[in-house]
This record gives sequence, C-alpha cells and structure tokens, in this order.
Amino acid sequence: MKKRFSVQTGPSNDSPPATNVQKKNMAQLYFYYSAMNAGKSTTLLQSAHNYRERGMRAILYTPALDDRVGTHRIHSRIGITADAIAFTESYDFFDSVGQAQRIEPIHCVLIDESQFLTAPQVLQLTQVCDQLSIPVLCYGIRTDFQGEPFEGSKYLLSWADNLIEIKTICRSGKKATMNARLDTAGNRVTEGEQIDIGHHYEALSRKEFHLEEVSPVARKT
Repeated sequence: MKKRFSVQTGPSNDSPPATNVQKKNMAQLYFYYSAMNAGKSTTLLQSAHNYRERGMRAILYTPALDDRVGTHRIHSRIGITADAIAFTESYDFFDSVGQAQRIEPIHCVLIDESQFLTAPQVLQLTQVCDQLSIPVLCYGIRTDFQGEPFEGSKYLLSWADNLIEIKTICRSGKKATMNARLDTAGNRVTEGEQIDIGHHYEALSRKEFHLEEVSPVARKT
C-alpha cells in the first residue's frame, strides 16, 4: 500500500492575506540539485544576499544533523557563512513559516542540504508555496554514495515546479552526477549508513562511479 502524507490546510484564520504582487505571481517550489562540491551553498547564500539587498526578508534553513560549523550556520567552501534555522525530521515548515509570516512578511524560504528533508516536509513546502504564496528554493544532492536517492530529493524531484541542475566536473572531465564516499586514505567506500557527514566525498561521472575499481585519490586538496 502506498503511503499518503497530509498536512494542515493552513495557519489560523488570523494569518495575513497574500499581497497583490504574490497573487499575481504564483509562488513556486524550486529544486537546485547537483553532485557534491558544485557550489550549492554558495548559490543559496548569493540568493539570500540578493533578497536582503532589495529590502526583502528571506528565511534560511539547514539540517541540524550537519554540525560541522555549528547547528545554526550555512557554510560554503569558499568561506561565506550565514545564520540559519536548524531543522530536524519533526520540524513543521508550514506551521513555522506561517507563524513567522504573521509577524513580518516573508519573501522567500531557502533550504540548504534539502536531501535530508522528509516526504511530509517536502509536502509542507509545497503548501508554503500554494497557500502562503511564498517561493521556496531548495538546494541539495539527488543520490547517496551508493547511487540511491535520498528521501527529500526523491520527493523534490517529483513535486517541485522547477528543477535546476548546478553543474560540476568529474576528474575524467565529464559532467559529474554521482557522489562517491572515500575513506581517510582516499579509497572508495561502498558500504555503510546512508548519512555520514564526516566522510570525504568526490563527485564522479556515472561511468567513473560504476567502475568496479576506483583508484585512490592521490591529488592534494
């Protein structure tokens, strides 16, 4: 039997109505996806800056399980950081954004590492777009180190209005679409838990990813 997910239909009746601009321009759900190290967080932070520069309010989210630079920070590999709200599997985006909207208008919701969303949370984000008229921009990877889809990515690919690929390159020179996990010696890891923030990852083309033997990474970082 297929699972069905449901969320509340909207915040309380005292929530503010959509503005004329929001009614005219229907809010949409965007999924920006790529392999590892393609600059997803950098792109997200640039989007947040663009909203702030125009006097608009954007809310940033990051998964609580990624605590490499603190649980309430988004960090890009080029050194840019920003404060964010840390979400867990039980976090309700629709309820939280609805409450925040009643205090001060929100013009955009941006979510880093969106592959860690649950299916109900992706549905909640569609409700943020459809019922609160707030655009949602999600940034994440599609598949794990075994080539299996993450739950959040699977439903974003299914339900998002817009799918945008952020491209990066494999060591072979081809476009990288897969994510390989490496141990401390640079050898390929093919077994283990799906989520392991502490490991090093390398973006590979599909052809390189599916080779039976992957040479250790010898180049310097």
